[in-house]
Amino acid sequence: MVLSFSFTTLASLAQVGNVTGTVTDADDGTSLPGASVVVKGTTQGTVTDVNGVYTISVEPNTTLVFSYVGYESQDIIVQPNTTVNVALVVESTFLEEFVVIGYGVVKKEDATGAVTAVESESFNRGVISSPAGLIAGKVAGVQISSNGGAPGTSSTIRIRGGSSLSASNDPLYVIDGVPISNDVPDGTRDPLNSINPNDIETFTVLKDASATAIYGSRASNGVILITTKKGKEGGVFPVRLDYTGKFSYQEVPKTIDVLSSDKFQSLLRERYPERVDMLGTWADSLGNPVVYNNLPDDRTGYKQTIHNTNWQDEIYDNAFAMDHALSIYGGWKNLPYRVSLGYTDQDGILKTGNFKRTTVGVSLNPTLLDDHLKINFNVSGAFIKHTYANEGAIGAGLQMDPTKPVNSADGSYGGYWAWLDANGIPLTQPTSNPMSQLNLTDDKSDANRSYGNLQLDYKFHFLPELRANLNLGYDFSKNSGNRYVPPYAAWSYNETDGGGEDNDYNNRNENKLLDFYLNYVKEVESIKSRFDLMAGYSWQHFFLSSNSLNSNVPTILDPITGDSTGQKYVLDPFEDRSEYYLISFFGRFNYTFDDKYLLTFTLRNDGTSRFHPDNRWGLFPAVALGWKINEEAFLKNSKTVSLLKLRLGWGVTGQQDIGGFYDYMGRFTYSNSFASYPFGSDYYITLRPEGYNESLKWEETTTWNIGFDYGFLKDRIYGSMDFYQRQTKDLLSWVPVDAGSNLSNYINRNIGELENKGFEFSIAVKAIAKDDLKWDIGFNMTYNVNKITELYQDASIATGGISGGVGNNIQEQAVGEATNTFYVYEQVYDQEGNPIEGLYVDRNGDGEITTADKYYFKKPAPDFYFGISSNLSWKSWNLYFSGRANFGNYAYNNVQSENGWLNSQYRSEGPYIKNITSASSETNFETARYFSDYWIQNASFFRMDDITLSYTFKRLIEDRLDIRLSATVNNAFIITDYTGIDPEVENGIDGNIYPRSRIWMFGVNLIF
Repeated sequence: MVLSFSFTTLASLAQVGNVTGTVTDADDGTSLPGASVVVKGTTQGTVTDVNGVYTISVEPNTTLVFSYVGYESQDIIVQPNTTVNVALVVESTFLEEFVVIGYGVVKKEDATGAVTAVESESFNRGVISSPAGLIAGKVAGVQISSNGGAPGTSSTIRIRGGSSLSASNDPLYVIDGVPISNDVPDGTRDPLNSINPNDIETFTVLKDASATAIYGSRASNGVILITTKKGKEGGVFPVRLDYTGKFSYQEVPKTIDVLSSDKFQSLLRERYPERVDMLGTWADSLGNPVVYNNLPDDRTGYKQTIHNTNWQDEIYDNAFAMDHALSIYGGWKNLPYRVSLGYTDQDGILKTGNFKRTTVGVSLNPTLLDDHLKINFNVSGAFIKHTYANEGAIGAGLQMDPTKPVNSADGSYGGYWAWLDANGIPLTQPTSNPMSQLNLTDDKSDANRSYGNLQLDYKFHFLPELRANLNLGYDFSKNSGNRYVPPYAAWSYNETDGGGEDNDYNNRNENKLLDFYLNYVKEVESIKSRFDLMAGYSWQHFFLSSNSLNSNVPTILDPITGDSTGQKYVLDPFEDRSEYYLISFFGRFNYTFDDKYLLTFTLRNDGTSRFHPDNRWGLFPAVALGWKINEEAFLKNSKTVSLLKLRLGWGVTGQQDIGGFYDYMGRFTYSNSFASYPFGSDYYITLRPEGYNESLKWEETTTWNIGFDYGFLKDRIYGSMDFYQRQTKDLLSWVPVDAGSNLSNYINRNIGELENKGFEFSIAVKAIAKDDLKWDIGFNMTYNVNKITELYQDASIATGGISGGVGNNIQEQAVGEATNTFYVYEQVYDQEGNPIEGLYVDRNGDGEITTADKYYFKKPAPDFYFGISSNLSWKSWNLYFSGRANFGNYAYNNVQSENGWLNSQYRSEGPYIKNITSASSETNFETARYFSDYWIQNASFFRMDDITLSYTFKRLIEDRLDIRLSATVNNAFIITDYTGIDPEVENGIDGNIYPRSRIWMFGVNLIF
């Protein structure tokens, strides 16, 4: 402890007077704003201002307690009318900076695996409804992108590339020690969006096998540990209130360029002059609407009206959202507590969509029995109401004839215009009126979820080096929903049976956890060694049940005559119950010698009920070595190098998340009303056998990692770099089988091997660190190469379904190629660089173009991706921004390939006419050319995720209130050469993505 203070006595006879002074950091002399100064044994106190200055009234011989988060507190006896300057020293535990790992914590400097922690102060800012968005672009080797702009939508997270073909590539999420399921049941969009982002304290990302192998069977895609905020003891005020309110305005940044009404009719008159009657709408001399194919030869008095409808303007609208978060925290009789309440209400830019979420959380963290028993009790609940917009309107908004009106002239079919036959019955083939799809679809769900845990950590009195830890956790959800479409909706009309939809569903998911482990830690100074041994057992049970009833909406009796219409209910019931178990034995041994040389060995034995008993158990070992080079004599006293650590790691992790729970065993499935067996005049439900594979076994990923952690100039510059190689064998995939060899055409099987190689680099710089001016800059970069190295029988697997045609796939999994590589024809161009329709390179030289001339061309995953952030503070002002970039990723522009050819303007199967995109004039393709590599476009981009400017008013209302006001723009801009609406598309196929909105937000944060 270093303590410096000076006394300047003022002549005074008063018994009560003021003490003033400055509280600073003993190491570098910087002031500590917000430090607590409390009269010992009372709640009377104050906090230092932005310059670290305090003033407090005291009596003679008063003891003041000076404290600051992360620093050692100090008691000082003071006298009235004096000046006391205090320099506090950082706590040793704070200097060590612990990070959370699987089943425990470790000093950051002693971590041997590739582990990155992101604290709440470094989270992305603005309107973020899904927790994953908080760390997008923040961690090297972690790629995060939202799956479109729908309210409450999910995010895709990939850690060091995908390691599987058909099994899950999502990381394992562990919330306060409870591993949760990645299943997304009906009624929800994202397994994480039931978590209020405001309740999260830390994300810890485990990337290499030496860090993740402790989670064994589910860790092949990495692990993300989420730690929620807890209560805190001490401080000037026993109760603190923290309120954050966000109010935002969302706008559509870009739409697809399609033909205007004028250009559309001009092109139709040029190419299909015999079809001009199909333009617009017709009315007779009395103003009654007339279907174009009922027009008489003599049209005297008939009027054709050409409308000018921008369908994308009709379906999209700027929207509003708000988010409120209130937390009450502190300590009550040595019981740290935190209670939180959150509410989010977000409209979608696609009309009728909405997301409402109410969350509540309670955290209690007492320490009992003279600090021998630590208790962590956490429980959270989320109540989510979704109103789903009919996203079919997005594609219909591109294709709908712009010369047609939104509404029908006679109010038929819900009041919306529709393509009709000569009898006035809606046609099924033409493009549906997108406004009808939006306004006549009532699709709502209620999702209720609760998760939590009780963790007891007991340090034995007779052997304090030994701890026992018991963690009991749960994650329960119950969802229900209904989708209703009235029978008069033209796009769901059925005159025979009755149209419409009335679909109900319910589901319930249960996840129960029991973890128990013993941890023994012993320092043996005589041999400069530290031993840390842990061994434990884990039991987890997942239960899922669901049922649904899909029905049409028939009109049984004519409402006017009372006669039977002949329509009837067509019911499709479904019910399913599934469960599986995971049982594990695990252990870890950490050894440190001379505080310089580190060894970690981990072993986990996992059993899953998803595999046959012969293949049920998997063994997952890992070994890691560390060398703290900066502790060697030649660097120990260096003023330049504050940290230099070498890490070497190897390990094996597993994968068993293949979707089905019983794919290894023979089983039978009930048929439904659409597949019943007729016997006489009756129909009977049947049982049909399902395909199965008794040989299913673990998919295993072996990872090698070499890394360096570095810090310079007392960590003013710090970061890490890692080189890694991941090899996955026994890939689990859903693949075709030889006819007659099984009871299904497709089964899950282990089929091959996959490899990822890469390099990660991150750096953080405290560019300026002064009292009134601070500037922190962060940057991370990742390079990853992905390649399939083996498939069964050297097969190739078609994947990547596209719109257009029937059953078309644009990608293949093939040996020697990256996963999801595009498989296309090589387009030939003229001298001006324009594509020549139907002319491709004869790659095999046989004189004709066949599927044998297709080739593997580009991939959707980027070669490089990086993130950048800046945090600049001057006095009470703060300017922050963060952005991301992908390079070397390509996308298939399915929007243009489906809608960018001239002959698609008139469709004979209706017949009907539809709009086309501007690409038609660029290519002049007459017919669809889905497999031309012309549609494979460079989708590299830089996206500015958020820019925030804020100002903080401090020490208001008797030093009790701080107010922070902020203005943020999310999705501020994007730089790209991609011609589609957004280059960031799932799996590299751009097919009518829900646009990501640009969001303007005003925020207020009150801390009392």
